[in-house]
Amino acid sequence: MPIYFIRHGQSEFNAAHQPGEDDPLIFDAPLTEKGRRQADEARALVAELNIKQVITSPLTRAIQTSLRIFGDTAPITVSAAHREKLIHSCDMGSHRDQLQEQFPELSFAHLDEIWWHDGPKNAHGVPVEPDHLFDQRMEAFRISLQHMQDRPLAIVGHGDAFRALIGRGMENCEIHRYHTIENLD
Repeated sequence: MPIYFIRHGQSEFNAAHQPGEDDPLIFDAPLTEKGRRQADEARALVAELNIKQVITSPLTRAIQTSLRIFGDTAPITVSAAHREKLIHSCDMGSHRDQLQEQFPELSFAHLDEIWWHDGPKNAHGVPVEPDHLFDQRMEAFRISLQHMQDRPLAIVGHGDAFRALIGRGMENCEIHRYHTIENLD
């Protein structure tokens, strides 16, 4: 049974950041109006996929995308395993208690208080995740996908994480059917 990757809708950071320019310092960026529309359009596209389980990153834009697409159709579990690589302000998360308050329909109790990378900070106060740690985390997540039983399964996440898993970037709210060795159907 298949696994589908779905990148979050456009975030406020996506809308504000221009490559080569300074980080606009939008921490844990939520969806824009365009991002909400993208998620609503994706909902129509996944309606026929019979998704049994959704796993979302705990970054706000991914949670908002998950709830707009699957909020009343499939159980949603939060996992930090496939969170975005921490490079910019938008990749720093909100504390689990804040997330629980903002999204009471989901559980965050299993997350560490600081569930994102926490290391040396850049000039903007953002702790940049080293490549080797990100690569190890993505490989562990890739392996874990082979053991996930409730399929069809949707994974809602982020550009760099999905690039590491499939070798290419994804557009906002793009849906990609993922193939693992055990998932070649």
